Amino acid sequence: MTNPRRLAVDVGGTFIDFVTLDPDTGSITIEKVHSAGALDEQFFEGTNKLNLDLTDLGMIVHGSTLVINTIVQENGARVGLVTTQGFRDVLELGRGSREDIYDLFYKPPPPLVPRYLRFEVPERLDYLGNIVTPLDEAAALETARTLKAAGVDSIAVCFLHAYVNPAHERRMAEIITDVFPNARISISSDVVREWREFERTNTTVLNSYTQPRMEQYLSKLDAGLKDREYQGAFAVMQSSGGITSSAIARKVPVRTIQSGPAGGVIGVRRLCEDIGIGNVVVADVGGTTFDVSLIHEGKYLERSTAKFNRRPVLQPTIDIVSIGAGGGSIAWIDQESGLRVGPESAQAEPGPACFGIGGSEPTVTDAQLTLGYLDPGTYLGKRIELDVGAAHRAIMEKIAKPLGLSLEDAAAGIVHIAAMNMAYAVRQITVERGHDPRDFSLVCIGGGGGLFAGALLRELQMKQAIVPQNAAVFSAWGLLNADYREDVTRPFLRPLAEVTPQELHAQLQVLEDEARDWLSSQKIEGTDLTIERYAEMRYLGQEHTIKVPIREDELSGPDLSRLRRRFDTFYDKAYAHALPDHDLEFVILRLVAISEIEKPPLSEIAVPEDSSGIVSTGKRKIYLADEKRFFDCDVYDRESLAPGSKIDGPVIVEEWTTTILTLLGQQVTIDRFGNLFIRVKHAAD
Repeated sequence: MTNPRRLAVDVGGTFIDFVTLDPDTGSITIEKVHSAGALDEQFFEGTNKLNLDLTDLGMIVHGSTLVINTIVQENGARVGLVTTQGFRDVLELGRGSREDIYDLFYKPPPPLVPRYLRFEVPERLDYLGNIVTPLDEAAALETARTLKAAGVDSIAVCFLHAYVNPAHERRMAEIITDVFPNARISISSDVVREWREFERTNTTVLNSYTQPRMEQYLSKLDAGLKDREYQGAFAVMQSSGGITSSAIARKVPVRTIQSGPAGGVIGVRRLCEDIGIGNVVVADVGGTTFDVSLIHEGKYLERSTAKFNRRPVLQPTIDIVSIGAGGGSIAWIDQESGLRVGPESAQAEPGPACFGIGGSEPTVTDAQLTLGYLDPGTYLGKRIELDVGAAHRAIMEKIAKPLGLSLEDAAAGIVHIAAMNMAYAVRQITVERGHDPRDFSLVCIGGGGGLFAGALLRELQMKQAIVPQNAAVFSAWGLLNADYREDVTRPFLRPLAEVTPQELHAQLQVLEDEARDWLSSQKIEGTDLTIERYAEMRYLGQEHTIKVPIREDELSGPDLSRLRRRFDTFYDKAYAHALPDHDLEFVILRLVAISEIEKPPLSEIAVPEDSSGIVSTGKRKIYLADEKRFFDCDVYDRESLAPGSKIDGPVIVEEWTTTILTLLGQQVTIDRFGNLFIRVKHAAD
């Protein structure tokens, strides 16, 4: 029986990317739609352009920047917060420290919940979950009525030590529901079961802040799919690199903050497995952001906490550094007459000046068009006709004239600064994590990845830059390689010396049962799961932890000495020293349950009938800043390139969704899967 086709959709800040997959052949079909307007309508515009009969699809996987954009732009819901008496101001107090101690004018981000919408209720649990003060139900009822009268969109409930015992939070939610049936309620014990009161409260508030928009969007998609008689699964990408059901994404949208970039990381990991490369930096250049992450020895790095718009979030997430640098990043002049690029973006609306839909600010895309890197007549498969004059006017009026530069030098400066911002982000994920970027390959994805591949390769002196096929929609293709995943945590504050392997196994078994129950409730087959177990541990007296994987044989041995030695090894790798004679303690236990889905095969490219030589489709004048002159650059159609082809730079390779620029002194080659490899050209080549 033929496997039904699958659809992946990645909603970005400028475009929505669509990839349909035939699982039997591995062949894909792609489409891009401008993400301006109502996103649910744009979703179905894309499926219409692909001429999809949704009844023929077996699965839809969805990634989105909706949650992160809501947080960054601070245009989320009106949230009310209910917390334990005495903890009303935890969002403002935070950690009581200055995040940037050298900034004399530093101000922390204002709480997303104003003080008049933060309410205290008498109740108290101790750190073991024992009830010290029962929930005052009369005060809880009055608080629920006040919240309803205040007209909040959603409500966050975060009680002290609820991560151990959620009874009071659940009862509070019941009381609110009785008074305010339509209220969207997030309780911290459902969102994040970890200690650290400020971070846990902030995570719960962010969930409430983003929930109405995400719920409305996904509900409209669900309704539209139902109207079109779609019967398959509808999954949503999580920040952790696994997918979950749309029902969970509606309830806990904070899990999907890094939904879009995570798809790219998963796709690159899959690609590099097949081509035999273990150490990779993933560089995703979109319209609004530049997202960079690391794959080391075939595994992507994860974090249990991250910050978004300077606000902490306790959620498992792929370690991704994001900066405001992309095709839509706006160039501007600061108070010291210095040229700056980003982080503000023209986004989908009004867009770069050259898009001709209302934008007037000079952007990176306008600069690349001015330098000759983009063909205004064929850009994005002729779906958008670029206005060269508008790009020239924006750069000349806003940048070139004020700085006394020529049009080309101003445009080259914009592109160069954007590239240096990206290079700094790569150093954050490599050098600042203890890795030498020269030991890594660079995989460039996203619509703008190919245009920066050569510049980043030169600046960072990396092994090579790789631009896969369909790089502009690669994150969407990556979604098709993600497995269902459920992360479960439990506080476990115990000295290592007091814990036996049998007790540790019993604690982890509780987490595994919970994960299996969840997968079963979502109608996801859970009999053939991959289970990963971790312990967050630290030396006695420390504040922060290191996450160490727990092996199966360590749960049946006479003691936990092997786990102890591996912690010391991990600690030494992170900090260049260890304390093997110092006491250890457990802090948090983590379990990851992964239910695998079938992966799409990589298809090899066809060899052209006449492969005796490759012929350019023409020439284009491009301006290279390092050389300070124009070049007559050969342009090649990517589909005409055969495996093994070698072309010396400077050269442009085009496909309908993206453009790849190879610089002087570099050489591009093509492998059997159609990946473009950009390397430094040596004399022997």
